[in-house]
Amino acid sequence: MERKALALGHRRFVWGERTYVMGVINVTPDSFSGDGVLDVDQAVARGKRFVEEGADILDVGGESTRPPYSARAEAHLTGATSWQGAVPVSEEEEVQRILPVIERLAKEVDVPISVDTYKAGVARRALEAGASLINDVWGLKQDPAVARVAAEGGAGLILMHNQPEVGYRELMADIRASLAASADLALAARVPAEHIVLDPGFGFGKTAAHNLELLRRLGELRELGYPLLVGTSRKSTIGLVLGLQVEERLEGTAATVALAIASGADIVRVHDVKAMVRVARMADAIVRGWPRG
Repeated sequence: MERKALALGHRRFVWGERTYVMGVINVTPDSFSGDGVLDVDQAVARGKRFVEEGADILDVGGESTRPPYSARAEAHLTGATSWQGAVPVSEEEEVQRILPVIERLAKEVDVPISVDTYKAGVARRALEAGASLINDVWGLKQDPAVARVAAEGGAGLILMHNQPEVGYRELMADIRASLAASADLALAARVPAEHIVLDPGFGFGKTAAHNLELLRRLGELRELGYPLLVGTSRKSTIGLVLGLQVEERLEGTAATVALAIASGADIVRVHDVKAMVRVARMADAIVRGWPRG
């Protein structure tokens, strides 16, 4: 499949030209990464700083999606005696958190805004507020109507692999089949193929060993013909391998980002934008050639 460029607003994402960097803005009190904020001014300021640091997309989310097993791993690293996965929030609360941030960012920055949600109602409101990309961490498996919202709004659609348990018959074959099924759901809802991006879901429905194997074999997913987004930033697998807490995972994240790019990632989703833009540019110089004409 020919990978056509994705146009979002006045920006064009030409796959293979370079790696694009997505900056994470968590408008939540319980983000695993420790960077959640509920204050609109703080969230907008962070987004504007990310753009200054080189972010190509801003991803705004109002509900933590931390899986229970990641919470358990974080508790082990910190010595906590109890752990808890993400706490679900109502659709209305999610909207109240993210809409003021999206509305202001859409007016104050010149990069596309993505909404991190798996709920069609939230996605629709976010697009009306100025977002142009939907990042569905359940790949349409929780709410297939998200695809219709993307189609009707002319939005890009990121489909992530996720599952409640960590059992697989064959890791990469299962992930590939699940992502293909998600893409087919999107196509059936009339989302153009060039609007679809796939995310293998590093850290979701996978053990640490699975995550490392996924990254090692990431190139196999290019066979699906869609651009790939990879989000390894500050994840618990890095903490387990290095024995480090969230705030100390910059170098581990850099290693995973560089290797993801070498294996074919088109977008990297990160919390530390300035550092990872530099990592991406250096990795691109090696993988895609330098100087660029």
